[in-house]
Amino acid sequence: MFKRLFASLLLIVSANIAHADKPLIPAPPQLAATAYLLIDAHTGQVLVEHDADKQIPPASLTKMMTSYIVSEELEKGGLKEQDLVNISEKAWRKGGSKMFVKVGEKVPVIDLLRGVIVQSGNDASIALAEHISGSEEVFAEVMNQHAQLLGMEDTHFVNATGWPADGHLTTARDLGKLARALIQDHPDHYELYSEKYFRFNGINQPNRNRLLWRDPAVDGIKTGHTEEAGYCLVASAVKRGMRLISVVVGTEGDEKRAAETQKLLAYGFRYYQTHKVYGADDVLQTERVWGGKTDSVGVAVKNDVFVTIPRGGEESIKADLIVDGELEAPLAKGQQVGKVIVTLDGETVADVPAVVAEEVEKAGFFKRIWDSLKRFVMGLFK
Repeated sequence: MFKRLFASLLLIVSANIAHADKPLIPAPPQLAATAYLLIDAHTGQVLVEHDADKQIPPASLTKMMTSYIVSEELEKGGLKEQDLVNISEKAWRKGGSKMFVKVGEKVPVIDLLRGVIVQSGNDASIALAEHISGSEEVFAEVMNQHAQLLGMEDTHFVNATGWPADGHLTTARDLGKLARALIQDHPDHYELYSEKYFRFNGINQPNRNRLLWRDPAVDGIKTGHTEEAGYCLVASAVKRGMRLISVVVGTEGDEKRAAETQKLLAYGFRYYQTHKVYGADDVLQTERVWGGKTDSVGVAVKNDVFVTIPRGGEESIKADLIVDGELEAPLAKGQQVGKVIVTLDGETVADVPAVVAEEVEKAGFFKRIWDSLKRFVMGLFK
């Protein structure tokens, strides 16, 4: 009886120790907003969400897509930063937030891009849309094509500004995807989102993102406001190697959207971390190659492998390399030969291709015959 009692006590103590070692994460904050989302920019993992798939009018958050397309055109060579854009009467007349361009004026693309990002200029957005696609209506079709490419399945754009219009809708989740694309696809232009002021035609306007002044970790992204959409903010911040993206839509005021965003970011940085499991081209192990000029090759991951984990939870990560059978030459560098599965407490958090780290050429005739013989004999003993 004493032994059974001692064993029971030992199990209880062991369970308590295991429970104490596991990082504790409290429930996320409840925000005074229509919808919100918090994701790890590296991994795309969702940390907090509320009504993230509810369709809402995006207001000036629309301009994130407008600027994304401009950056795409600049990267592909369809535009140059110093190309001059003619300002139409439609662009000049548009109400709401303005860059204050003048009708008939010729303005460089890069200035208009700053006008969209920093000043949230409706006039600048329309001018760029007309320059790229001929009209704002055609540009909206391009916006929707890019939305589909980015996996923004519940988004439909009608204009380049976010001006209220029937059918002009998105979701917090889709805005998170767009924000992540802005950061990853065009890092040079993403720097514009951290600029606090932009002066044009003698008018110096501040960025409407209050967090750029309050939190040095915040470096973007965009505010929005209409009567129907409420006050909205998509923000991104970096601390200790972790980048978070927050989406907060439908708050009651300018101050409220900033404060609610801070709650989300603070929660994410306090309780989670981005952990780099492997670096690009890290050789995980060496595998036998049959019929090659060399008898072995390293198997690696092609890109950096990041996972989002509870802060302090590194010990709970496990990674397994699974190779798809025996390797035969020829093998091209970067050729997929298996996969790496990363788990956290038994749950899969990453599943990435495993690739050949270097090229392996096919061996000569006699080497291939010899390898075939060895392979046959070894197979007899398996």
